[in-house]
Amino acid sequence: MDSRTKRPRNTIMSTFAKMTKVRRRKEMFLYQVGVSCSILLLAWCLCSLFSRLENGKATGHPATLDLQWRNRKLMVAVTANETQAKNCTDPAIHEFPSDLFTNKERQQGGVLLHIAGAVYMFYALAIVCDDFFVPALEKICERLHLSEDVAGATFMAAGSSAPELFASVIGVFITHGDVGVGTIVGSAVFNILCIIGVCGIFGGQIVYLTQWSVFRDSLYYTISVILLIVFIYDEKIEWWEGLLLIIMYAGYILVMKFNSKIQDCFVSKLTKNASNGNVIGNELEDVQSANGVDKEVCVAEKCENIENGNVPLDKTTKEGSPENEKDPEFTSPFSLPGGCLNKVKWLSSWPVLLVLFFTVPNCAKPRWENFFMLTFLMSTVWIAVFSYLMVWMVTVTGYTLGIPDIIMGITFLAAGTSVPDCMASLIVARQGMGDMAVSNTVGSNVFDILVGLGLPWGLQTMVINTGSVVHINSRGLVYSVILLLGSVALTVAGIHVNGWKLDTKLGIYVLILYAIFLCFSIMIEFNVFTFVNLPMCQDSI
Repeated sequence: MDSRTKRPRNTIMSTFAKMTKVRRRKEMFLYQVGVSCSILLLAWCLCSLFSRLENGKATGHPATLDLQWRNRKLMVAVTANETQAKNCTDPAIHEFPSDLFTNKERQQGGVLLHIAGAVYMFYALAIVCDDFFVPALEKICERLHLSEDVAGATFMAAGSSAPELFASVIGVFITHGDVGVGTIVGSAVFNILCIIGVCGIFGGQIVYLTQWSVFRDSLYYTISVILLIVFIYDEKIEWWEGLLLIIMYAGYILVMKFNSKIQDCFVSKLTKNASNGNVIGNELEDVQSANGVDKEVCVAEKCENIENGNVPLDKTTKEGSPENEKDPEFTSPFSLPGGCLNKVKWLSSWPVLLVLFFTVPNCAKPRWENFFMLTFLMSTVWIAVFSYLMVWMVTVTGYTLGIPDIIMGITFLAAGTSVPDCMASLIVARQGMGDMAVSNTVGSNVFDILVGLGLPWGLQTMVINTGSVVHINSRGLVYSVILLLGSVALTVAGIHVNGWKLDTKLGIYVLILYAIFLCFSIMIEFNVFTFVNLPMCQDSI
């Protein structure tokens, strides 16, 4: 048996624990606020511009003229038994409780409170994920004796993508709108383009990538996106489509389980096609040396992990290392931490800490260690509650600013939920682990597409309301997903042309692609190229 398969369980879970600590959301909260609010401002400016353009040419648009003509005719002929046809789309704000402010009051400044509420929910989700949900997942992986690759593809992915998953669930079961799908799609584009761009520009070094890990994740992800395009093209999701997405993710777990054997087969075929049988091996050694890994200490286990993007963090690493990083203890609402900044963080998070302290046992502490399943269940409940409040605040904000739900999902929610992954990838990229940074982004996207969408769709059509369908409101969404597919292809092509190097040049290239994606997605939603959507209905609520 290969020695790589005999790794001690405590070593495996130690690596899992370190990786989840790298993803800690609380320490990245300020980055979340800055990035998400900046993208919200950009989206608002673009939506205001395109809305004026759309209103300016409305009288000349054939589809709009036809709608206006039919609407006038119906207004004349409407009877008590007939319903007047609308020439606008009902906003998702009606699916939530009534707001304390009127639309006019929100436009005069009240919307800032809703933005602040959404941002605070980002922080609340960070606390419950970091201090309760992820530790519970670690305990579950220990008890199930999961290997590192399977644990990473399942529970670690769930821990990092929980906000996106619950936003999608809320979109399917509560708002019946596209904010959840928009969050998944927008998060996927953010992960592919923004995260790789930030790692390339701010990584501080040229990081070389191995072909297998990029090829494996990109190929599976491309197939997933193509399936998503086919499923949403008719603007409805049936039961077998949601089920197929879930089965696809089970297949991804199997790929990760047998990754070493598949990789050996992949490399051996490349070796046969090479003129020199040692070319692949020499190139792999050069890549590892360039990434700061000593060839003499690169045993089989460590080399495999580098290729898979699962390198354990070096205990001697100064930046981003959980071993040297002393996290302040914020889990108790009754212990005031030291330092002015820590006191401010503690005070701001005190209401959330108080609620969680009395409702969720902290299984990271020895006395609650055996209650990890209760921790998992209760933290899941609170993630659902905080996600609901987050989507509610975001929906009200988008309605007030005149931004469609789908655009709010693609921009503000997607950026807010994906910034922690961005910073985690940047940390490992600075350590020379480029494959881990790229695998983190693409692997998270595979979970978001297949589970984040497939699971709520499958539950709705097979369990909650058997035989029903989930409707996609925005016809422009299919174009956004096509743009997502194009972004994956252009990113992989850019990596190949750049010599499989993650550097500043590649970073600038993919960030430009992200800006182009945002502009095109917003223009599509506002019918700049062709008529795809009715405008969002506006009233005085």
